[in-house]
Parts: sequence; C-alpha cells; structure tokens
Amino acid sequence: MAVLVRNSELGAGTVLAVGLGLVLLLAVSAVVLLAQAAALVAKAASAADLAALAAADAARGLTPGEPCAVGAEVAGRHGARLVGCSVVFGDTVQVRTELPFHGMFGPAMGLARAGPPPAGEDGPPEPARGPPGTGGG
Repeated sequence: MAVLVRNSELGAGTVLAVGLGLVLLLAVSAVVLLAQAAALVAKAASAADLAALAAADAARGLTPGEPCAVGAEVAGRHGARLVGCSVVFGDTVQVRTELPFHGMFGPAMGLARAGPPPAGEDGPPEPARGPPGTGGG
C-alpha cells in the first residue's frame, strides 16, 4: 500500500536562492557605484589642488600668465574643467573644478585654495628642530 505524501515546500529553496542572489547583486552594484563616485571625487579634488597651486604661482608672479587661465589649463590637462576661480587675498587663489562625466550621484566637483605660506609677525617661521641630543638642532 503506497502512501502519497505531499511536500508543500517544493521549489522553496530555488525561490530563496534567487532572492539571495538578487540581494547580493544589488549590494555589489551599490558598492561599485559608491567606489566609482569616490574615485571621481578624488580625481576632481586632485585636479582642483593642482590647478590652485598653478594659479597661485601665477598670482605671485612665479610663473607667467593670468592666474585663472593657468588654473584652467592645468585642470584641463587632468580631465577636469574649471567652473570657478577667484583671487581671494592678493596671492591666494580659490578654484572649483568639475569632471565632465556625470555619475549617478551628479557631477564630481573639487574645491581647493592655494597661496603663499602664512608669515608670522617677525617674518617667516623658523625651520623645525629636532629634540635635544638627536643632532637635529
């Protein structure tokens, strides 16, 4: 005599595996998108830093050219475009860059300011000296 047993869980493991696979795929996609956004922001910030340094050198007269034009050229060499440039305190320049690639989170932007080192009341700061007895001072 054969007994017919009904198993109500037929296919439940397949549905669970597909669901977990989709969750894993979604998590990996999110990590990849966030990593891409972080890399783009780092590239935009890097271009802004270099453009600000070049523009500050031009503002101080160390290199020829108009500060914002020099900054735009340097930003362009690094794949970014200069969207803002201003000479803040005589020799200090502030620049804003943007990468032409717009990711899922919007454009990657960088902001940097560069200028001469701050001078103390008595002139430039003294060089750092090591602790006594180490031969550094």
